[in-house]
Amino acid sequence: MVFKVGSYGIDSPRAERHYENFCKNNEIFVTLWCDDCKYVDFPAKNRQHNPKYTPLQANMDQIPEPSLRRLPWYLAFVSLLQAQGIEYVSSTRISRELNVDASQIAKDLSFLHLKGKTRVGYEVNQLCCELEALLGFKRRHNAVVLGVGSLGKALISDSGLAHYGLNIVAGFDINPAIIGTKVNDVSIYSVDDLDLQCRRLHAEIGIVTLPVDHAQEGVDRLIDAGIKGLWNFTPFRIRAPRGVVISNTSLYSHLALIYNRLDSQNPTHRLKS
Repeated sequence: MVFKVGSYGIDSPRAERHYENFCKNNEIFVTLWCDDCKYVDFPAKNRQHNPKYTPLQANMDQIPEPSLRRLPWYLAFVSLLQAQGIEYVSSTRISRELNVDASQIAKDLSFLHLKGKTRVGYEVNQLCCELEALLGFKRRHNAVVLGVGSLGKALISDSGLAHYGLNIVAGFDINPAIIGTKVNDVSIYSVDDLDLQCRRLHAEIGIVTLPVDHAQEGVDRLIDAGIKGLWNFTPFRIRAPRGVVISNTSLYSHLALIYNRLDSQNPTHRLKS
């Protein structure tokens, strides 16, 4: 399903409220939190006058999902500025480069224990550091891949994920031809060893790249092995108990969106197909 925001745009406050409410009740191609998670906006005025409020405390609060999805955009942009030796950046400049309203950027960055300087903006180095800490990119998160087909192998081979704190420590499959082999120096085990290896390797995230008809079964086994976070690449709406966080990344949903928008721009294309 695709969330339609009408004419007011996804980054407007009105759209964001509708977007969050919609996400709570529908499966779409974005991150979904389990129903025990709540969106909490810690009042900015309390943060500003509380010297003990730290990035770690901010990270413990549940940030609204639309804000959480925008924060990596800001990090990517300010990282480019950091590489160029630029010392300060304003929310206006970030807004201009990323096409996000400046007031929305200020609201998103209010989750950080960080205040910009009047007429100067935010210190780039500090902003990068705070964003990385808040997003969890500085801490190593051990993960396993369940289903080492073409997509599973690609994710294990993507060394760039390590730069964002994801440390893939093992892969699991039922195919005897790949069990006992390595992909990008990561060992591939039989699914029969899932519980033992997940606990031995202190894995906290399970990446699900299984065929759709085995998705829920695989998820259940990951949860039984102590996994607390699931990155689901299947189009199946997996279920998990409270306390387990789910992020759905359905490639098919993204393709459907692209196809639909292309067809809407060129109606004759649909008729010809």
